Amino acid sequence: GIERYFEYMDTYPDVKDSSDAVGIGDTKGEIQFQDVWFRYDKDTVLKGINFVVHPRETLALVGPSGSGKTTITRLIPRFYEPYRGRVLLDGKNIAGLKLHSLRSQIGIVMQNDFLFSESLVDNIAYGRLDASEEEIMEAARKANIHAFVQELPQAYDTEIGERGVKLSEGQAQRISIARAILRDPPILILDEATSSVDSETEILIQEALERLKEEKTCIVIAHRLSTILRADRILFIENGQVIEEGNHQQLLERGGRYAHFYNLQFNNLD
Repeated sequence: GIERYFEYMDTYPDVKDSSDAVGIGDTKGEIQFQDVWFRYDKDTVLKGINFVVHPRETLALVGPSGSGKTTITRLIPRFYEPYRGRVLLDGKNIAGLKLHSLRSQIGIVMQNDFLFSESLVDNIAYGRLDASEEEIMEAARKANIHAFVQELPQAYDTEIGERGVKLSEGQAQRISIARAILRDPPILILDEATSSVDSETEILIQEALERLKEEKTCIVIAHRLSTILRADRILFIENGQVIEEGNHQQLLERGGRYAHFYNLQFNNLD
């Protein structure tokens, strides 16, 4: 099922298995970028990226729009491939892993996740097609969407319209989170929605994300201050390079590019 899901995303060129590609079993979830360079056409968008994400660590990618954050996350499931450098999973170069095997270890919650013009239950079940009804409902409970669904006349059988048009943004996000909870992969990539939702919905989404992230290696393109503060570590990305690394307090005290960015983006919210 996940292969079809990635096809729908339609965000990557033809990356194929190498002739000697091998499968991978359950992973610890350590991800390492070693001198990774990437270009779109003639524009070099990543320039010698180096970092490690430890198993069960949450790493927030922070930086201005167009700095390379999304490209970093798309290299991990091999939507794209670097022209120089390596991406490693548990010490193995992902270029030598079977795509299906690699992607089975990764859950992705995107800003505009693909929702089908089908029922709510089918949309959540897309996370794992062999899931039972009880498992689907449990995922919905953890994603703080079950109560809303129960209020609908047709409950889980409600059709949500193409790309989830019948849902609010907050509801659609929680359906995507429920889908990822159901899959329960060791590695999670989150691309946070930039648009604001009301404070009550924000709390529901954050609670759902905290449940989703438990015991997982998590890489977040972070737009919300609450997410940045909860991260174990932050990479500040600018012009395709890692400019600074540390937690929120360390980076503020350093008074560098992150602190400047934080003051511009968030200080008026405090």
